[in-house]
Amino acid sequence: MSETGGAAAKSGERRRPARERLLAAAARRFYADGVSATGIDTITAEAGVAKMSLYNNFSSKSDLVRAYLDARHEEWLGLYRRRLEEARDAREGVLAVFDAYADHAGFAYEHGFRGCGLLNAAAELPAGDEGRAVVRRHKEEVESLIAGHLEQLLPDRPREVRTVAEHLAFLLEGAMARAGLEGVDTRLERARTMAADLLGRL
Repeated sequence: MSETGGAAAKSGERRRPARERLLAAAARRFYADGVSATGIDTITAEAGVAKMSLYNNFSSKSDLVRAYLDARHEEWLGLYRRRLEEARDAREGVLAVFDAYADHAGFAYEHGFRGCGLLNAAAELPAGDEGRAVVRRHKEEVESLIAGHLEQLLPDRPREVRTVAEHLAFLLEGAMARAGLEGVDTRLERARTMAADLLGRL
């Protein structure tokens, strides 16, 4: 990027509302370095705002963490909806969930792909923390989306829908965990293939 282009990008960043800049900075630092290791000073410095600006937008670091988790959930839903637009039937609807996870893994992360940002954050939060509840709701919604597509595929087999949805959710989460440890999305590609094979046998 040229100096002129870099200056223009920084100027454009400064014009963004402080809340957006803080959330973007938190997203980068929390994912790259972890929630506990990232202090308020680091986030405000990266966002280019005063510390008071953070507290004008978030009541505490915990409030910022919850906003980050909500934003990650909405970000993933956006990826899923884009994939769903390409789906031609219920089977492809299920696979759109897997594809959205792979899309997330393909982002240009500062220190590379480290797995699910939501689960990474939840692992650092104490039992009972509202942030963990946000992550749990996200995972429940993912399984519910899978079940919704399966209901279209198996309209007269509700018990099987629940079982297969849980099976696929476990497959997806296991693949995401292994992919995060390995730093590449190969496990997600394999999980998608396994899911497609299973769906073909229903």
